[in-house]
Amino acid sequence: MELTKDSHIIKLFAYDLYYKNHIVIGTDEAGRGPAAGGVFASAVCFYKRSRELIEKLAILNDSKQLSKKKRDILYDIISNETINSTVCIDVEEIEKINILNASLKAMKLAVEDVLKRASLTDALEGNLSKFLVLVDGNKMIKNFDMCSQKWVVKGDSKSASIAAASILAKVTRDRYMEELDAKYPQYGWGKNAGYLTKEHIAAIDKYGLTEYHRPSFLRKHFEKQKQLSLF
Repeated sequence: MELTKDSHIIKLFAYDLYYKNHIVIGTDEAGRGPAAGGVFASAVCFYKRSRELIEKLAILNDSKQLSKKKRDILYDIISNETINSTVCIDVEEIEKINILNASLKAMKLAVEDVLKRASLTDALEGNLSKFLVLVDGNKMIKNFDMCSQKWVVKGDSKSASIAAASILAKVTRDRYMEELDAKYPQYGWGKNAGYLTKEHIAAIDKYGLTEYHRPSFLRKHFEKQKQLSLF
């Protein structure tokens, strides 16, 4: 496979390589919007890069821009050829601390795991100051001081490490929702991933909520239903 100078994958890795004095860790989440299921975050460090690896990742992009088949292919490559970690924060904790804090906590835990494993390499000798965390979005990870961090709006379309993290988080969460779908098939989670489609809302109205639903995300719906029942 011949890589051209304007190849998207080259641009993604060039973004990370811009921080030439740092080893970059990218982090992204999946599942902030759905009304069911936990929120996932992944962190990825391309500690060793090669032309061969970049060629394997030629289709890498924001996970939302890729088909399920392409995400699955990339998932295996990224899982096997990077230092990575994926963390889930469950519904109970989301309801306690809110979805933004839950997302940032998942990112924090995933990044800390990658940092600990990456810092054990002989070349680094535990020098965490060489690391830089790139956080997708416009928020910094809270209560995190292990190394520097920088937020990157639409980072999953700019940074190779963030794009890779978006793949791991998305695929892991989709597979998790497919498992829950087998337990509660009436909600269609295998297709809607917990988002409030018309079919999902109809199922909620018919069957009620499960332990995997986020009540805070459904407050407006139930308030509307209550108001309609008055007429």
